[in-house]
Amino acid sequence: MTTAPPVQGSMNLLTRLSRLVYRRATEEVIGIRLKQFIALDYLREQGGSSQQQLGQSLMLDPNNCVILLNDLEDDGYVERRRDPTDRRRHMVSMTAAGERALEHAEVKLETIEDQVIGNLTEAERSKLRDLLAKALEGDQAEAV
Repeated sequence: MTTAPPVQGSMNLLTRLSRLVYRRATEEVIGIRLKQFIALDYLREQGGSSQQQLGQSLMLDPNNCVILLNDLEDDGYVERRRDPTDRRRHMVSMTAAGERALEHAEVKLETIEDQVIGNLTEAERSKLRDLLAKALEGDQAEAV
């Protein structure tokens, strides 16, 4: 008697796709580490951020956030400045070099997309992007 394989939920499939991307999006391929990419993408999306908010959004403990920001700052991709209204707080902004590194990484990620979801038609890819964007809109509504 043959049994059908278990049906996988959407989150399981997204997690598996995420692991594929993570394994392929190495520093050698995209030019920066994936964590750096995610941080720069967040900073661009937010137009800058407090160091604490960045760490919370990336689910990093404060020490790991500082290590990540030190690396990004050493590479010239971000700047940290004290908030003039609260000297205890650091504000993080992306530099022009960070913008260029992010744009370069995005181009390189397109080749990874071809590897990971290359068996989808262009129409299916478009629909997938639309659905993922719609799902993320729900997350944005909750964050406000």
